[in-house]
Amino acid sequence: MTYRYLATPQFWRSYARLSENQKASATRTYGIFKENPFDPRLRTHKIASLSSRFGRTIYSVWIEPDLRAVFYLDGSDCISVDIGTHAIYR
Repeated sequence: MTYRYLATPQFWRSYARLSENQKASATRTYGIFKENPFDPRLRTHKIASLSSRFGRTIYSVWIEPDLRAVFYLDGSDCISVDIGTHAIYR
């Protein structure tokens, strides 16, 4: 499926706070993500706590050992919600 990729203002605020190394890792990972958000290298998985809170399936992708990005699908839109440590799951 072809997705249109969007990001929330919260995502961009969190991205701006990342270190330069983390931003570089996120940019590399985005290349894979844009090809296929469910590529096995991303270790994409559902986050049950966020999914139940928001009433939609929220997914997480692995960027670095303690850096994740969360997103959801809305039809053909792939919306990045936040990026950061595991604390974003709270």
